[in-house]
This record gives sequence, C-alpha cells and structure tokens, in this order.
Amino acid sequence: MTVVSETRMPAATAPSAAALRSRVTVPLRFPDGYTATAEVLTFHGLADGKEHLLLALGAWEQALLDPARLDPAGPLVRLHSECLTGDVFGSQRCDCGPQLREAVEKISATGGFLLYLRQEGRGIGLYSKLDAYALQDTGLDTYEANVALGHGEDERDYTAAAQMLGALGATSVRLLTNNPDKAAQLTALGISVTEQVPTGVHLSPANHAYLAAKRDRTAHTLFLPQPAVPSHDEMLARVDALIPRLRERAEETERIRRIPESTMEDLREAGVFRVLSPKAVGGYGMGVETYVEVVRRLARGCPSTAWTVGHLIEHVWMLARWPRKVQDEVFANGAAPLAAATGAPVGAATRVPGGYAISGRWTFASGVMHSEWALLAVQHGDVRLQCLVPVSDVELLDVWHTAGLRGTGSNDVRADELFVPDHRALDWALLGAADNPGSRIHPDPIIHTPMATLLNLVAPAAALGAAEHAVEMFRERVLVRKVKNTLEDRQADSPLAQARFSHAYGLVATARLQWEEAIRVVTASYQRRPMTMTDHERAAYRLSLGLSGEASAEAVRVIMAGSGGSAHRLSNPLQRIQRDVDVLLNHPTLTLDPILEQAGRGLLGLGFTVPAF
Repeated sequence: MTVVSETRMPAATAPSAAALRSRVTVPLRFPDGYTATAEVLTFHGLADGKEHLLLALGAWEQALLDPARLDPAGPLVRLHSECLTGDVFGSQRCDCGPQLREAVEKISATGGFLLYLRQEGRGIGLYSKLDAYALQDTGLDTYEANVALGHGEDERDYTAAAQMLGALGATSVRLLTNNPDKAAQLTALGISVTEQVPTGVHLSPANHAYLAAKRDRTAHTLFLPQPAVPSHDEMLARVDALIPRLRERAEETERIRRIPESTMEDLREAGVFRVLSPKAVGGYGMGVETYVEVVRRLARGCPSTAWTVGHLIEHVWMLARWPRKVQDEVFANGAAPLAAATGAPVGAATRVPGGYAISGRWTFASGVMHSEWALLAVQHGDVRLQCLVPVSDVELLDVWHTAGLRGTGSNDVRADELFVPDHRALDWALLGAADNPGSRIHPDPIIHTPMATLLNLVAPAAALGAAEHAVEMFRERVLVRKVKNTLEDRQADSPLAQARFSHAYGLVATARLQWEEAIRVVTASYQRRPMTMTDHERAAYRLSLGLSGEASAEAVRVIMAGSGGSAHRLSNPLQRIQRDVDVLLNHPTLTLDPILEQAGRGLLGLGFTVPAF
C-alpha cells in the first residue's frame, strides 16, 4: 500500500546529510525471553542535536543491497519514540513497550532498522508527559492533555530520522507504523515509503481510551476489538439459563453463607458482572432496565444470590465513577472488578502525609466474601469521603448469622488506622453526582446517572423475583396437594384455595406494576441532561418501590399460610423465600414508614427532610 496521508506535511526539502559516528554489536533479551542481536549505530550532524539511535537488525545489509528480493522494496523500518514508562517500566497506559518488542522481532525476521528517537511524550518530554497523565486522570484524552499544558498535540519531527536513514542509503523503506504522520513526514523529507505495515493492537484495560484517541483524532490505523455486547434480551436469556442451577444450589448457598464458587463462575461466564461496566474497559455499558431485570430474574432462582450479585454489579458501576488513576488500577485485570461497599456506620478519617488514616467497623458488607476491593464511607471534618481499599488490608468479621438472606455473606469489616492514599479517597458528593469524574471519561449514559438512583433498586427487584417464584411453586403445589380433613382430591378444587391463589397472584401483579412504574420514572430521568428528578418524581419513584416490596412480601405470606406445615421444613424452598423476603423488607430501601412519610412530603410539595431519600 502506498501511503498518501497528509496529516502533517513539513516543507518538502531534503535534510542535510548526517555521518555515521560509531557502530557496536549489542545482544538483546526481552522479559519474555526473546533474544536478538542488534548493531547499534550513532551519528554526527543530526538536525536536533539529540542522541538518537539506529538499531540494525536481521539481514539489513541484504535488504539495502538487494531491494528486488522484497515486494514492495526496502528494508522494514520502525520509528520508535522513546517511552521510559512503557519501554522500561512496562506501563499499561500506552502500547509503547509491546510495540518495541514486536518491532524488534518483525524487523529481525526480514532485515531493517529500528530508530530509537529521543522524543518522549510525543516530543514534550518526560516530566510534561507525566503532567499530561495527571490531566488525563481528570478526563482529558492524551491529545487534549498536551494542549492544556501549552504544547502541541504532537510535537515530533522526523528530520533526524530521515538523516539517519539517508546516511545508510535507505531511501526506500517499508514503514512499520499505525501513524500516518510518520509516513507523511518521511515522504516529504525524501524517504520513499513503499508500504505502511501496521503494528499489532496491544490493548489493555488501561490503554483503551489512549488507543481510541489515536484512532479517532489522528487517524491511526487501529482496529480496537469491542467485547460482544449482548442485547437486553440476550442478557436476560443468559440469566434465565442460570435459574435452575441457582435453585439447585440455594440450600448450599444458605448453608455456606456465601455464593458457591461454581455459581460465581457461572455468573462470570454469563457476563453478569459486566452489565453496568463501561464499554471502554470491556464492559457492556447497559442501562437500568437490563440491570434490574437481571436482579429480578436471579431472585427467581435464589434471593441471596440476586442480592449479592445486584450489589456487586452496582459496585463495578461505582468504581467507574472514580478518576482515571483509580480506574486504571481497578480495571487492570478485567472489566468487572468486584468490590463491597458499606457506609454504616461511617468510619473516621485523619489527614496524614499523602492521604488519610481511617478507622472503623462497617456493617452489612454484601459481597465482601467475593471481593478484591472495599468501598468504605468515612467522615473527615465536614466532608464525607468514600475510601477504596484492598480487602486484603481490612479485617473481615464473621458475624452474618441471620434468619434470611443468609447466603449473602454480608459480614462486617474493620480497620484501625489504615492508610489510604489521596487518589483512593473521594468526596462522596462528587462520587454520587451526575457530573462525576468517571462521567468525563466514559460516554456510557449509565455513568452519568446520580448514584442514589440505583442504590434503591436491588431490594425491590429481589423481593419481586422471589415472590414470582413463590407463586409459581404455589400453583404447582395446589394442583397436586391433598389437604388433610377435606373432601377435595386436591387443594386446587377448593374454592378457598382458588381464592387464595388468585389473591397471591394479584398481589404479585400489583408488585410488578408498581415496580415497573418506578423503573419508568427512573428511565425517563435517565434520558435527560442533567439526569435529575423533580421532587414529585423522586417521591413517586420511592413510593412505587416501597409498595412493590410490601405487595411482594404480602403475596409470600398469603402463599405460606395456604401451604401447610410441610412448607416450613428447611428442605422446602418456600420457607427460605419467606425468610429472605422478610429480611429484605427491613432494608432501608424497603422500610415503608419513612418511605411513606417522605413520599407524602414530596407529593404535597413540602420538600424532603431526608436529603438523599
């Protein structure tokens, strides 16, 4: 392919000649064990006076002397700009280190040159590059950060590279690059680029945005594979396929007081934890409707699993709201880092050099038994902070011995003077706002949703799914069960049983309608910018969720009252559902008295007395 790009064309004048200064053979060995031999050349008379290097690799002399053996003609050449962080320290924020390794192997195989150019940070220098990284952590892309520092988007000049190639007689080359500007500059400087050979795409969770900016802003020839994002219906079909296994393992889940590892593996394979994770890090970037349906359907299999998974999904979404520095850390190993989050009671934070020392005992850390990270609320003066800490740094207290939701493993967490660096402590108000640091990094609409909106959704979705399963089991039971001391052959033939079943069915239908109305209010605000609710909407939304939970619980009570004494055997799933739903109704998001009070104030236009209701 002949390169015709005109991204940035310097004056089409041949540079002055450079002369060979020294030549030395250097054996190379890379961390993965790959070895090669390079002849390292230095030069006099380079235009910018910098100490650039040319590494001659493979049968480079033959490639120069016998260009006819190659089609198209010319040695393979890579212009590689120095990157201390990537080339030496293996930084994941760029793709420079892997490109350097790839280039040495490819050029060694065919013969050619790797030009190691002292142009750190696209020509702005090492310190400025690190300053640009700090700006990127606030949401700017790699080019915007350079400009914000008063530099050009790309300040590199390849005159010295053309001089080095000219000194060796390499006037026609095949260029190993994804950057059209390199080919354009070399062409203008008198070096014929007979082919532009693309480098591989060295993608990591930490450099996806960086590579996307190069593709979108400077036309780099990069194809960035996106994860196959399932549709709403496809995602729910995956969850539905898990329900029989969740039911089979529900007793084990309760017994071991956590989700079995076999279930966690099934959930990972189905991509469940990626539902709210941003697309840029390999997630699905799906919306509220999919998220709550996933929780609801999981609860038809096991309410404890639905509760835990609902919060773990939600906490991935919370991590995606942090600045880029934290996101690079937590998403480095995949699109769905698992974290527990708890704010009750709030811990204490003391300012220390470089961060905070936090102490406290936090309760109800749902999902902590499966998590790598913990999000802990602390108070520092008048500011409430959320601190991100590795679970390995805190003490887990085995206190989750409860009547219901036993399988959530919602144990306590304790820390004493635990150091948290500045970058892993964030103002709760900023984290919870629609305009949060992550919203400047990710375009996914869900990241722009105020945090309080999603925090209320798990409990009512889990209660509804559990009640739906209870109605399903009750129907099967009354169609075959013979009740003692009655004349009917089966319970379903009794008018009273028929009335009881229709009552339970109607209660679940009511719960479903209230739940759907709440989701409708959320999604209506979700489409707006900024994503805010009016007081009336907030009141209606929370009231519908509360009434949905109450109707779900009442349906389960009606079913249990008509299911006989055997329904209370520990082997019977109905008793487990009743216990799980009873515990759900005591969660603050379903405790009806304060919900009714605040909803009444909101609907009457009196204003809320609880700010984040």
